[in-house]
Amino acid sequence: MFKSLKILITTIIACTLTAKALSAEELSSELVSNHTVFILNTLLFLIGGFLVMWMAAGFAMLEAGLVRSKNVTTQLTKNVALFSIAAIAYYLVGYNLMYPGEDGWWLSGYLGPILSIATLDPVGLKGFDELGGYSTGSDFFFQLMFCATTASIVSGTIAERMKLWPFLIFTILLTAFLYPIAASWQWGEGWLYKIGFKDFAGSTLVHAAGASAALAGAIILGPRLGKYKENGTITPMPGSNMPLATLGTFILWLGWFGFNGGSQLALGTIGDAADVSRIFTNTNTAAAGGALAALILTQIMYKKIDLTMVLNGALAGLVSITAEPLAPSIGGATLIGAIGGVIVVFTVPLLDKLKIDDVVGAISVHGVAGIWGTLAVAFSNGGLGAQIIGTASICIFVFLLSLLIWYALDTIMGIRVSEEDELNGLDSSELGMDAYPDFSKS
Repeated sequence: MFKSLKILITTIIACTLTAKALSAEELSSELVSNHTVFILNTLLFLIGGFLVMWMAAGFAMLEAGLVRSKNVTTQLTKNVALFSIAAIAYYLVGYNLMYPGEDGWWLSGYLGPILSIATLDPVGLKGFDELGGYSTGSDFFFQLMFCATTASIVSGTIAERMKLWPFLIFTILLTAFLYPIAASWQWGEGWLYKIGFKDFAGSTLVHAAGASAALAGAIILGPRLGKYKENGTITPMPGSNMPLATLGTFILWLGWFGFNGGSQLALGTIGDAADVSRIFTNTNTAAAGGALAALILTQIMYKKIDLTMVLNGALAGLVSITAEPLAPSIGGATLIGAIGGVIVVFTVPLLDKLKIDDVVGAISVHGVAGIWGTLAVAFSNGGLGAQIIGTASICIFVFLLSLLIWYALDTIMGIRVSEEDELNGLDSSELGMDAYPDFSKS
């Protein structure tokens, strides 16, 4: 008995001395096996992925609340369809185009393999030691959600006057080609990655890219009937359901923890776990900063608080912090988000002055705030030149190709519904189904 006790005491002392001699990272590496690291990293991808997937519901509710009641069913249909299209297009083309690997580029650093279908790990995962730090399936699932988010941004801007099928065709091209190519320049370790461009979770790669596609569509499509009068006045077209829009914003806010937190891409060390918690905190406070900035500013400018601006202010704060949610302090993240909220309050009416009709404010929220957030990375990480080059190249690439696609679709099949159908509402003309059949249209 005494011999066993002596062995136990000796073991405890040895472990204590070993632990004291190791740094935090070394300790976690010593105590967590490669299998455990693999499991934790994979779990982070999966949890982050389904939180970002839940953002699809947020976009659907936000758009349903901000469009008029006669177009609600169409917006809901679009959001279900675009998410489903993204899932298939990203599988068939987008994933391997976005991650070509060192030897997979067709044009080094710029274009990956176009005809390459994604494959998962084998059942049971034989040969673990030859694989990386997480499962291929979890990575595919997580990255797919970002791809779908890019398409969701487009949906709200061009609402209430676009035909359904041209939008769905554009979604195929956006999710299969445009987004994966642009994202590969950074996340696939392409040319932007090599010059030092940084965009942690996609302020530009996802959000500003989606907004660039939306801007191109809005230009080709034109504004809604009666939105801009010849005398220069702007006709307000309020949304149908502010509770739904608010619910959508909170759903997006929740999903953003997966969007940014999952982009740490690792949870196998105590350092990674601490960083994920830091990202969560900064993401949350940036949203709060954006919402409060918009709330205060609209009170000052209009003498009344504008709820839609407050909602978009929160989203702009989230977009702004997405490019670098780890490095800033809580105060810094709050300021970055607050500036995003201010940007929205000023740029939404600016677009109206330019007669660019953005129904939900997505160009301001995801585009202008996304550009701001990407450039703001230079405050904590340096490299302003690389940030400018990366942001400009992605936005210009997506905008010009989207403009070409929208123009081609308009020429071939027409992208806008007739005046009569627009006045009656897309729900009746496109689907024959009203969202609120017991209430009159407005």
